[in-house]
Amino acid sequence: MDFDLSPELAELQASVRKLARERVAPRARGIDTTEEYPQDLFDLFVASGLTGLCIPESLGGSGAGIFGLVLAIEEVAKYSNAAALMLLLTRLPAGPLLIAGTPELQEQYVRPIATGEQRAAFGLSEPQAGSDVMGMRTRAEADGSDWVLTGTKCWMSGVSQADWYCVFAKTGAPDSRAHDSVSAFIVERSWPGVSVGRTDRKMGVKGVDTGELILDGVRVPKGNIVGEVGGFRLAMLGLNAMRPVVAARGIGLAEGALMYAVDYVQERAAFGKHIADFQGIQWKIAEMAAEIEAARLLTYRSAWLADRGQYTKEWVPFLSMAKYYATELAVKVSGEALQMLGAAGYMEDHPLELFYRDAKQLTIVEGTTQVQLGLIARGVLDHDLWWD
Repeated sequence: MDFDLSPELAELQASVRKLARERVAPRARGIDTTEEYPQDLFDLFVASGLTGLCIPESLGGSGAGIFGLVLAIEEVAKYSNAAALMLLLTRLPAGPLLIAGTPELQEQYVRPIATGEQRAAFGLSEPQAGSDVMGMRTRAEADGSDWVLTGTKCWMSGVSQADWYCVFAKTGAPDSRAHDSVSAFIVERSWPGVSVGRTDRKMGVKGVDTGELILDGVRVPKGNIVGEVGGFRLAMLGLNAMRPVVAARGIGLAEGALMYAVDYVQERAAFGKHIADFQGIQWKIAEMAAEIEAARLLTYRSAWLADRGQYTKEWVPFLSMAKYYATELAVKVSGEALQMLGAAGYMEDHPLELFYRDAKQLTIVEGTTQVQLGLIARGVLDHDLWWD
């Protein structure tokens, strides 16, 4: 068991840490205030090769895997979760294609993600079908050699910036809850019938639009089905593999919040000494530091598992633990760090209120905390996670 990063991953971590500190940190507040997409940061990520981290070299990426993407996102999320989300979107919509897409689909749609020529988004949720995925109403009906898609997807991150979408739709009976009644399609933004509906006004993670994708009789060639008709399992495999990536946003946010608060309490005087001299504050810092390291170990292990293709049912408890623990920790640490600054932490003069708002999103997206707890519990009940 080796806990050291390889020289290549250590170099990646160091380079992204420097980039995040020098280029992302100064932009974080402006992104949140203006809510404008940070094209300058996207261009920076492209120039730095970060959009191809988890994409194989054969498709124009660097082949650093999910672990490499986790390391990069952790560093960026110390300052901006919106910028970290931009990196996450290089993997989420491409995941089903990397798992089950034909070489032709991968070449056509994944390679441009690696090179930064295109962006993509992932369409699973609907207004009445969030965690209840099988309640989706978006329909895909066969018409000759094509499929025609009609419906609305919502809460889609990057919807306004995407050039193509990985969309899940019912190919079986509309009221069917069988997994083989849902299939994955690649839909291009430029096709007739594809439009972006309303964009959401969000509590946090501003700057990367979240909103509706409207599909109005969109004709999709059969070659744009990902995997087989009835391939709902792809959605779950794709999301399972993404657990460490979302977790990385959580540990990065927690690290950034705690580091900022620690610097503050070491400088701020109260009652004749620095706030950091009080034992209660020291114990709180120690508790959060230990929990961050625990979350990091869970996250790094889950990234290692995902890169080995271990994101099927028997590995789900380990992947879900990372997502559950790291994202809930982000909420806890951002709140405790804000409290350490007192009234100052509540003000926009400091980034902690921004961290606090951004953290909550992480416990909801790509499977809520409650969904993760259910998956972990099912793993224990089925003895996928067992200690004997």
